[in-house]
Amino acid sequence: MGERRCKDSKEDASFDLTACATATDKNSIPVNTLSELSDLVCRQQGYDADFDPPLENKYECPICLMALRIAVQTPCGHRFCRGCIERSVREAGSRCPVDNEILTLDQLFVDNFANREILSLVVNCCNNGCHQKMELRYLDAHLAQCQFSTEQCPLCQAVLQKSQLEEHTSQHCPRRLVSCPACMEKYISEERQVHDQWCPLSRVVCKYCHAELIRDHLTSHCDTDCPEAVVTCTFSSFGCEEKMSRSALAQHMQEFTLLHLNALAAFLMGQSQYGDPPRVEPTGEAAWETSAVTSREMDTAVRVTMDHTKLQQMQEMVQQLEGRLVRQNHQLRELTIRSHAQAAQLQDLRSQTAALEGAVGEMRTQQCSGVFTWCVQGFTEHLKSHRANQSVILYSPGFYTGRPGYKLCLRLQLQPPTVPHNPNFLSLFVHTMRGAFDKQLAWPLQGSFKLTILDQREGQHITEVMETKPDLLAFQCPTADRNLKGFGYVTFVHLSKLCERYVEDNVLRVQCEAKIKVSALRETKVL
Repeated sequence: MGERRCKDSKEDASFDLTACATATDKNSIPVNTLSELSDLVCRQQGYDADFDPPLENKYECPICLMALRIAVQTPCGHRFCRGCIERSVREAGSRCPVDNEILTLDQLFVDNFANREILSLVVNCCNNGCHQKMELRYLDAHLAQCQFSTEQCPLCQAVLQKSQLEEHTSQHCPRRLVSCPACMEKYISEERQVHDQWCPLSRVVCKYCHAELIRDHLTSHCDTDCPEAVVTCTFSSFGCEEKMSRSALAQHMQEFTLLHLNALAAFLMGQSQYGDPPRVEPTGEAAWETSAVTSREMDTAVRVTMDHTKLQQMQEMVQQLEGRLVRQNHQLRELTIRSHAQAAQLQDLRSQTAALEGAVGEMRTQQCSGVFTWCVQGFTEHLKSHRANQSVILYSPGFYTGRPGYKLCLRLQLQPPTVPHNPNFLSLFVHTMRGAFDKQLAWPLQGSFKLTILDQREGQHITEVMETKPDLLAFQCPTADRNLKGFGYVTFVHLSKLCERYVEDNVLRVQCEAKIKVSALRETKVL
């Protein structure tokens, strides 16, 4: 594979692999023993803590100006952090930074006495509101469980103390999901007023009779049942313009029966084929004819009255049928609402089932013991998207380095052919994720990763090994579900080298083997 550059995927700064790992040389031996891993621990800067009393100058590193971390001493009598002086010798030359005396790495020796004194110094907790003091050696363990440390609410992004976060997300967060007690529909807490305006089962008051009923029944109540709703007279089509409450309609019909009959007779006469002739005062023989016409009109009025009685009976029957239809509609709506509520409960059960399946999947990922194989499905389609100059970024499922252990995931990226630097390369990175055991682990993550693209036919795998760099944010405790910063290879392999034996059945298999320093578990001593 040749020499590559290994870097934090979110930072511009890069570094030569020869300075952080021995994995670039195909003939080198991977760092597997505990003694070799322990040499990697000491590359951090000094302790940045609030000492009480203030830190003495003799315990301060001249390079990073912080408390000595793994203090080492030079032949000329100066103390430095081991990581600081080793970095200075490699990058600035074999000279002491204080007096410019010749200095090589093999001349350094660990000052155990100074280390014991520094770790025994008393420091204050850096969290606002916490007044605890402890020896420096116990500071990390205290910060992991300090109730005054702050975290961001994942829903409303508010910053709260860790001890208040659970109560906030379950009871006070304005963006939490709550269930409507009437219709069981879920909605965001701060949008309750919007939900109440359309909830079909919320309680409302009739503006006419002030009766309380559910919103879904309000329209039918006002149209058919409400005794105080304003209605028009039954004979409005025949000219009666009176309006009254539904309870007063019967009395109106009794009081104005004659008026209604006259209006109905006039309407029927006006619908005759001869129309309504103009009224002329009759004389002589015409008067007799007029009298005969009047007699016929009276007979017609009688028949109209009889027809009106039948019509009224038919109207009463129609009203009874309409009332029965309304009641059936009410029952149907209640059944529909009940069906919706049951559907919501079924959806809740499905959500709970999905959560349980997720928990089972999480437990399975904890059993992989740091060796994880990722089957990238549809890799041929991803290559086609890449050739079309489309961005291709894929993340693997999460997996654990053990139980307890760190939670990790892989990121695979195909560099487009039009990028100015390193086009047509497959990039591979490791990301830390928020896991179930983070509070039990020491941060930053320290160890090595072996990344492999598996040859599925001949066994000629493409493998690289890299060591962690504690100074990078990629190995700090993640504050989001997945750390935005990753660590790995921008030029892991050129796409032209991924022949058919690496992609079989449209599947590319990528394997990650994590070897974590055994001292990664925190001390369980209670302060």
